[in-house]
Amino acid sequence: MGKLFGTDGIRGEANKYPMNAQIAFMVGQAVTYLLRQEHHRTRIIIGKDTRISGYMLESSLEAGITSMGGNPYLVGVLPTPGIAFITNSMRAEAGIVISASHNPYEDNGIKIFGGNGFKLSDEQENIIEDLILNSKLAKHLPHSKDMGRAFRMEDVNGRYVVFLKNTFPRDLSMEEMKIVMDTANGATYRVAPDAFIELGADVEVLHNSPNGLNINDACGSQHTANLRKRVLETGAALGLAFDGDGDRLIAVDEKGQEISGDQILLICSRILKEEGKLKNDLLVSTVMSNLGLRVACKKYGFRHHAAKVGDRYVLEDMLRMGGVIGGEDSGHLIFLDHHTTGDGILTAMQLVAAMVRTGKPLSELAKLMDIYPQKLININVKSKPDISTVPELKDAISQVESELGDEGRVLVRYSGTQNMCRVMVEGPSVDITEKYCAQLAELVEKVLGMSEAAAS
Repeated sequence: MGKLFGTDGIRGEANKYPMNAQIAFMVGQAVTYLLRQEHHRTRIIIGKDTRISGYMLESSLEAGITSMGGNPYLVGVLPTPGIAFITNSMRAEAGIVISASHNPYEDNGIKIFGGNGFKLSDEQENIIEDLILNSKLAKHLPHSKDMGRAFRMEDVNGRYVVFLKNTFPRDLSMEEMKIVMDTANGATYRVAPDAFIELGADVEVLHNSPNGLNINDACGSQHTANLRKRVLETGAALGLAFDGDGDRLIAVDEKGQEISGDQILLICSRILKEEGKLKNDLLVSTVMSNLGLRVACKKYGFRHHAAKVGDRYVLEDMLRMGGVIGGEDSGHLIFLDHHTTGDGILTAMQLVAAMVRTGKPLSELAKLMDIYPQKLININVKSKPDISTVPELKDAISQVESELGDEGRVLVRYSGTQNMCRVMVEGPSVDITEKYCAQLAELVEKVLGMSEAAAS
């Protein structure tokens, strides 16, 4: 068996290693054992999105936790950030999320939060892996009288909605604002509409009928065509698209144009700056953010820091540098003054607050940042050698960087969860950007690709 944890927990095709009942059972045991070394009691929140495989994994985790003497609290379907909130609010020792985020229903995943609402550290994940992969759990099982009990919590949706509403400024109002919302047939399908309706918004909801198989299916933050169309048809002020587990937001302005995570970051950071709440004048994003974000930060007088790709690395740098806002272009944004993790609904609350406070439509706020032409090509690869150790690739990247100069940039990196290399190029024009990206992608395919020609 190979390494379990990737950049965002454990993830894979459901009912196959490592996303099978056996591994989920052992994860429950390992997390409980780890907690028992640090705490007198072990209460663990378990929540999930709407995938059909969530039932199997939920039951397996519950069995593993109780077998090791822990007490699982099952909350059912709730967004990932909602589970982090409930874990912290309950003062539980940990929270476990069963979700594969924006992936199709065939996949699933396990993410773990500590009692403070933050994701586990790499060191803690390594301990869990060691316990599972090296068969160390059986010797730690307690006597039958010390096994745990499972409980089901019924009131979590209302508690989470109250938390979300309290992040929207009390001096502002959403009354009569028309909002179209796409909940991706996922974990936000109940709480997101409830939160906005209770604040007075006129809400129309798309894709809010999960059946276990339709999560993220041509809907949500990855597929906004239906949302953009409906925003234009209804004359809505904006559209809000969440992903399957509710930690991402992609917005659509009143003209039907998609607004990226980078743009939302800048809009919200600018408001924080004007209100004197942008701690240390700092915005943290990732190396994948558009070059225009860096330029805009300089224009409006605050610092920009690019973290490694992955929300955990954004959060680490925010905490280390004293920032309160950070995120990824994918729409995974963290507002540390409000929450410990990325929250799509909370982000939507802050975006609407910016619109109401400024009195400007979203299309105008989006113009705060110029988006540089960007091209991204994903190539399936058979191996992941350090790019700097592949002379042919290293030289080609340096050549393109030299030709772009200050008018663009190149980023070639591997996916943290798949056998894939991502080639991204930004440049002064669409033609130049696409030309250089295609050149580098073709070379990556030739040197590292999965094709027979590449493998021969």
